[in-house]
Amino acid sequence: MRYRTLLITTASAVSLWASLAAAQTAPKTQTEVEEFVVTGTRAVGRTRLETLAPVDVITTETLQQRGTTELATALATTVPSINFPRPSNTDGTDTIRPATLRGQGPDQTLVLVNGTRRHATALVNTNGSVGRGSAAVDLNAIPSTAIERIEVLRDGASAQYGSDAIAGVINMRLREASSGGGLSVTTGEYVTSFDGFYGGKRDLTDGRTTTVSGWQGLTLLGDGFLTLSAEYRTRQNTNRSDVDPRVTPVRVTSRFGDGDADDLSFYANAGKPLGDTWNLYGWYGYEHRDASSAATYRLPTDATQNIPSVYPNGYLPLITTDTEDNSAGLGIKGEWAGFNVDVNLVYGKNDIDFGVQHTLNPSLGPTSPTSFQAGGLTYDQTVFGADFSREVEVGLVKPLNVAFGLEARRENYKINPGEPGSYIRGPFTTLALGSRGFTGFTPSNIVDVDRDAVGVYLDLEGNLTEKLSASAAVRYEDYSDFGGNTTGKLSARYDFTPEFAIRGSVSTGFRAPALQQQYYTATSILYINGVPFETGTYPSVSPVGRALGGKPLEPETSDNYALGFVFRKGAFELTVDAYQIKVKDRIVLSETLTGSATAAPGTNARIIYDLLSPYGASAARFFINGVDTDTKGVDIVAHYKIVDDQAGTFDLTAAGNVNDFSVTKTPTTSATILPTPVSLFARQATLRFEDGAPKHKLTLQGDWKKEGWGATLRTTFYGDVLSPGTLADGSGDSHTGSEGIVDLEGRYTFPMGVTVSVGADNLFDGYPLQIAPNLNTSGAAPFSSFSPFGFGGRFVYGRLSYKW
Repeated sequence: MRYRTLLITTASAVSLWASLAAAQTAPKTQTEVEEFVVTGTRAVGRTRLETLAPVDVITTETLQQRGTTELATALATTVPSINFPRPSNTDGTDTIRPATLRGQGPDQTLVLVNGTRRHATALVNTNGSVGRGSAAVDLNAIPSTAIERIEVLRDGASAQYGSDAIAGVINMRLREASSGGGLSVTTGEYVTSFDGFYGGKRDLTDGRTTTVSGWQGLTLLGDGFLTLSAEYRTRQNTNRSDVDPRVTPVRVTSRFGDGDADDLSFYANAGKPLGDTWNLYGWYGYEHRDASSAATYRLPTDATQNIPSVYPNGYLPLITTDTEDNSAGLGIKGEWAGFNVDVNLVYGKNDIDFGVQHTLNPSLGPTSPTSFQAGGLTYDQTVFGADFSREVEVGLVKPLNVAFGLEARRENYKINPGEPGSYIRGPFTTLALGSRGFTGFTPSNIVDVDRDAVGVYLDLEGNLTEKLSASAAVRYEDYSDFGGNTTGKLSARYDFTPEFAIRGSVSTGFRAPALQQQYYTATSILYINGVPFETGTYPSVSPVGRALGGKPLEPETSDNYALGFVFRKGAFELTVDAYQIKVKDRIVLSETLTGSATAAPGTNARIIYDLLSPYGASAARFFINGVDTDTKGVDIVAHYKIVDDQAGTFDLTAAGNVNDFSVTKTPTTSATILPTPVSLFARQATLRFEDGAPKHKLTLQGDWKKEGWGATLRTTFYGDVLSPGTLADGSGDSHTGSEGIVDLEGRYTFPMGVTVSVGADNLFDGYPLQIAPNLNTSGAAPFSSFSPFGFGGRFVYGRLSYKW
């Protein structure tokens, strides 16, 4: 089946290119409309192909020509260097999934909205998924209907934009319209089948998703604009678990896949001229998401976690996340004393409340409640920015664009406790305590911390000669918790001819430790010989963290190198950009160090027990610096557009990424702590970094339109991904295998402006390799959560849209 799918995939792509070649009988070529960009450059008037660093421009139309209405998923299938897996059974990460750029961490890509820094989520990814240990921006909190276009800068840019821009920048430009509008309804579901190891072939229809979105442009006070956008999406869960051979009769007991979710989002973007040279602008965004995902099934015979009188057939806890996201910005821009001025104030907040349903606290006995409020997380930030730029004549540089400015930021992070029943130890002390599936945050986990940061920058860009352009940037940032950091960047471009140019850059970067990483704590109580001990995740500077060698977190730093070329001739364009990203002192979540009161004196386990017992703890993990990595890769993007009077317009894109990630240094415990040092970032964590994303990814896409008809055919080839196990010999590892995924959509626009679209994402129902039965003895998780294209199978959909 796998080889047949790959064959069909390849044949589909080849057929597309062949048909387009046949359509070129005396074709008319058309040069792309020049796309001016504002990301990666502060010079006015540079187009996408004139920049000193690679910038992808993705329009709303491109994002919406597929079945998924999730922004992050659509972006990942459009930009090959972006990876967006769909993990399951990872608590809050099932709902707030992180994306990565060029294999770096989710928090090493800076996300902007209208050129201003967007806030991260309050969630810390602490489970075994891509991005473990990170607190990233939730791209899916912004509806695609609110966006005019997205600019992705694939180059280190900390010297230009500050912390987090180690891998690059994603800048989402909101829609600006004073008239017109649109309405769209998309509905679809998975229609799929796979052969389980335990249950044989399973034919499934699930995951029905319906999205209603719309936008309207309005005139604001005569000469301004107000664009309103809204989206509602409801999604039913999917389940790819196999039958459970442990129960009689055998049946599916687990739930592995997407959770249930209801999303409601709203955005308003406005602008109003103030005279001839000044403009007032602002926006407000709101998103609310109710979601539910599954934890691990508890067997009816589990003597510590189940009470048969409550759940005679066992139970499957469901983790609920109630997420609310708010963002608002207000600014003014114009000209003053010859300078272009932009001053703005932006606020963002992410609030997450956890709950657990269909569960119990076994230690409370048969009267235990079956649902609990488990506490929550809150993160918010306020950012003030002031940017100034102007062109000046300096010697041979004509003109030289001089830009400078400052950014002041205040951040706050909170942890709120759950209800007592979600974490307490009840009278049945031999049974597990706390709500099963997700133990609530305890009063000792309460956190309310904040910090300030101020950054200033200088950015110079200009043409040294008719063919040579260059830029230089330097930025200094000072944080109230760890001090200052300085980064710099040099970029250059040489146009040998109007058709061919080379470009490159050298830069340093940094990422400040997030408040979430510095202060996140989650503990549960374990009883050892009748004595309560805390175990869990602690701040590195807490008494528990310091006892094991924890230190205050320092910023990550990077050295970035890039070299590439741009070729364009008529309607054809090709960009090739090689890069190297060397990161030092990456912040990671350590291995769990466990103590034992019964271990022999002088052993690591006994020493850890003696170190932690004064604090009532028995096992701990914490965030640490100390992992160094080296990434080498290349991005290739080719584009060609054909206009033929008879065949129509063909828009062809081939885009690929090759990425090789290596961990070059890992930390160990200090010899002063343990006589036999142990790794704090061991084999499994290292391989998640190195092989948790595809080393190569290729997308071939063809768009065709003629009069009212249109179609999109997209083939994405994913390289193999490793899901490392815990066994040192590798026998617990699994692979996703290489796979080709085909998406197809056809559409027709009626004269009155209504467009009907039908299609299928993953047309040929491709799946990653299944996990071997000896590694999936319960049948619960037959596929790897590291699969870069998920494991849902074929998704068929229809869409009805109207523009006015």
